[in-house]
Amino acid sequence: MLLVLILATGLWGVGYVAGTSKTARVVSVSVLLAGVILSHLILPDGHPLREATGGSAALWLILVGFAALALLYGRGLKALRKRAGSASEQEPAMPSDRFTETELDRYARHIVLRELGGPGQKKLKKARVLVIGAGGLGAPALQYLAAAGVGTIGVVDDDVVENANLQRQVIHRDADIEMPKVFSAQQAMEAQNPNVVVLPYHRRLSDEIATDLFAEFDLILDGTDNFGTRYLANRTAVALAKPLISGALSQWEGQLSVFDPTNGSPCYQCIFPEAPAPGLAPSCSEAGVIGPLPGVVGSMMAVEAIKVITGAGMALRGEMLIYDALYGESRKITLTRRDDCPVCGSAND
Repeated sequence: MLLVLILATGLWGVGYVAGTSKTARVVSVSVLLAGVILSHLILPDGHPLREATGGSAALWLILVGFAALALLYGRGLKALRKRAGSASEQEPAMPSDRFTETELDRYARHIVLRELGGPGQKKLKKARVLVIGAGGLGAPALQYLAAAGVGTIGVVDDDVVENANLQRQVIHRDADIEMPKVFSAQQAMEAQNPNVVVLPYHRRLSDEIATDLFAEFDLILDGTDNFGTRYLANRTAVALAKPLISGALSQWEGQLSVFDPTNGSPCYQCIFPEAPAPGLAPSCSEAGVIGPLPGVVGSMMAVEAIKVITGAGMALRGEMLIYDALYGESRKITLTRRDDCPVCGSAND
């Protein structure tokens, strides 16, 4: 048996010195071992060659089995490392603080604005904004945030594009039907502005992920159409001291506000303590909605996001803007923080 191992080592060493490939060396040693095992299976007991090579094929079969397992383990480990390496290479690079000439030209209309200028545009580039929902409100908000140069934009939604969405969710196209909305939106945003990083999360916002997800962003935009998610987004944003821009739609009317208790404004639950009874606040699919209305309100949400990020003007903290598209009217109402609010009230301070 020792003789065979010496021969195998010699074959490997000669091949290494000669510069042959690792595969060729493995094949030569394998042929040697196969010959030894074959001789044990063919030659009779007591044959000198069998005695000189261990006397039994079982030992060699066990040795070959262990060698094969080791080889498979090594190849599997190498494949996993290669896969991990390629995945890390595909991770989007975080935007740098410097602007390229293309970016300076693209954002020139921002930079000449007195309220923004270069410092404001730099704040946008460094900002991280999460948009909940890639539907009616999320679609225009995402498009304008990307176009404005917000550096990192996350979008979380578990839905797929449907034909009925295309009447108002203009970030999606007919060819995107059945595609997850977050990936459809990502394609459109990256095509619009390759200088931004888009992070798609194809899942439903839940208690299990909300805190960790919100912690990665500076500002949250809520464009959802159900009260459960709105209350969850509000609780999480308040707990993490993140400003929350929330919008809502119904038929011909839209509304939006900036909920930011850290800066003295009420939170969402101060204004809507309880979800309305079933049927009192029908969804867009039940009550209908005029197509351009989400574009108007979603764009307003993007404007508020830019104001919050840069500090320009007066964001809608402590106010709600209501837009009536049917009669072309808009009005603002003052919102008051409630001391007994279970989310942001004095009992929670």
